[in-house]
Amino acid sequence: MKTKRVLVFFLALMAVMVALALVFLDRLEELLDQPHLYRHVLFVHVVAATLFFANAVVGILWEHRSLSSGRPTVILHTYRTVAWLDARFSSPLIVVSVAAGIMLSVILGGIWQIGWLSLAFPLFLFSGLIWVGSDIPTQYRIKRLIAVADPEAQVLSPELMRLLRLRLWISTAGVLPLVTVFVFMVYKPEITPVGQWFR
Repeated sequence: MKTKRVLVFFLALMAVMVALALVFLDRLEELLDQPHLYRHVLFVHVVAATLFFANAVVGILWEHRSLSSGRPTVILHTYRTVAWLDARFSSPLIVVSVAAGIMLSVILGGIWQIGWLSLAFPLFLFSGLIWVGSDIPTQYRIKRLIAVADPEAQVLSPELMRLLRLRLWISTAGVLPLVTVFVFMVYKPEITPVGQWFR
């Protein structure tokens, strides 16, 4: 239950941030346009984005290895730990990396004015939609089944195993756009801004 509250808190925090940004756009741009903080914000953004991405990839690999073992105690321990990390580690890192990334974009001229960034940001949002729309509901169904699972059992229920495998595929689908975002962030390719594609 604590994990659910933590996730809901960070989702609510992100929703409030978006709402405030829409209502107070001019004030927000003024607040975020701090060129003298560029190096510090860049450092925070790179650290947060790297840790979030690494945690997502390691979580997928860890879950895959535990499912391959077929051992219920390993599978249950792995899932509980990955869910705990998602709520208490990944969620705050997402908030920090998005806030710092938006501040960097304002300093550099705006999300929709920088070609690679105008494509990377929607990809990041798409990854988030996969997480919110598919992974979170799947996690809640898994948690209900884990709550009644016998850790000493020789095998876990077919429904639980099906959902754990599904979650693995969902997590992979959510990480794939982030690989592209990371490539864009590092190499900053010359791309026409997305807003100009339709003119």
